[in-house]
Amino acid sequence: MTDNNAQNADLSALKIHRDHSKPPGRWKRWFHLLWLLIPVVLYFGYQIAVQKATPSKKVRVGTVRMITGTDAVAELVATGYVVAQVKAAVASKATGRLRLLNVEEGDGMLENEIIAELENDDIRAALDIARANLKLAEADSTAAGLDFRRQEMLLKSGHTTESVLEQATAGYYRALAYVEAMAAGVTAAEVDLDNTYIRAPFDGTVLTKHADVGEMVTPFASASSSKGAVVTMADMSSLEVEADVSESNIHKVQVGAPCEIILDAYPRQVYTGAVKKIVPTADRARATVMTKIAFDAIDDRVLPEMSARVNFLPETDAEQEEIEPVMIVDNDAITQRNGRTVVFILANDLAQETQVQTGRQLGDVTEVVSGLDVGQQVILSPAGGLKSGEKMEITN
Repeated sequence: MTDNNAQNADLSALKIHRDHSKPPGRWKRWFHLLWLLIPVVLYFGYQIAVQKATPSKKVRVGTVRMITGTDAVAELVATGYVVAQVKAAVASKATGRLRLLNVEEGDGMLENEIIAELENDDIRAALDIARANLKLAEADSTAAGLDFRRQEMLLKSGHTTESVLEQATAGYYRALAYVEAMAAGVTAAEVDLDNTYIRAPFDGTVLTKHADVGEMVTPFASASSSKGAVVTMADMSSLEVEADVSESNIHKVQVGAPCEIILDAYPRQVYTGAVKKIVPTADRARATVMTKIAFDAIDDRVLPEMSARVNFLPETDAEQEEIEPVMIVDNDAITQRNGRTVVFILANDLAQETQVQTGRQLGDVTEVVSGLDVGQQVILSPAGGLKSGEKMEITN
């Protein structure tokens, strides 16, 4: 019975139930870990939200850059613009509708070459009438001359009187005067016709067009719908740089002194020049004196109204080529914090205080010996309470 009972025993009690195999406290550990992570996530989320919600301070920025050795030894640095000394707004002396325009911007013109033409059929007709009147006057003067000579011969033979000869003489001189008047009328009509042709006043280049075919052109543009100047042109060989120098520094500028001209459009190209003229008057409002700098050589890249920087060099500049380029930053970017010379770099829209070592002051910029890298953006005129980490926004 014992063996049979053992064989018939229910072995199901030995089965392992996997649903109840997990440790009873494991889910509690995950629950506690989740409660620990939630505050961390909330903290960082709060910091991000506060940073985004914090209003940005608007600041102006400058760029750390390099200048050449000649820039570093320049006695004075000024900014200005390229200006054509020979420039004209070419207008018409007559009033009429523009019939023909022969130029576009950038076209070269020779002196007296026709730029445009006004409608002039009525003036041509008036010229034809003047010429016909001249021929009529010449015919009348011929008849009067023949009558004058005939009366002279008749008087010698006794077949006429002195009074008849005097009348013939007066008629003859009257006819000659009338011929001169008609000739003057022809000249006036020719001038009126020539005034309908707008010609180049000098050899130069067309800079801008102010009128198109079909528009009314008047000498003084008295009507709102009429045009005065047809084109503006300039002699490109007369380009010079006009730069304003402060009154306090004008003593450093001498006529004939060497200069370097750097156009903002081509910062790597250096043009040599010299001071041509110091305009003998000052601008009272800005306390500046205008100087004119002539190019030693010019090319097609130099255009009127380009902005330029002028380095006024010392007379003895034999060693300037040996001077290495230097790194500079705007004077407005440098400030003092706790006795240290610092600038505030703008990185990822955040201000970052950086200590720097400065060198010479070169006009509106200062040499930076260490602490910055070329291309970094620095905050100009930083506020006294500005601190690292504050959010910034660039403004003009």
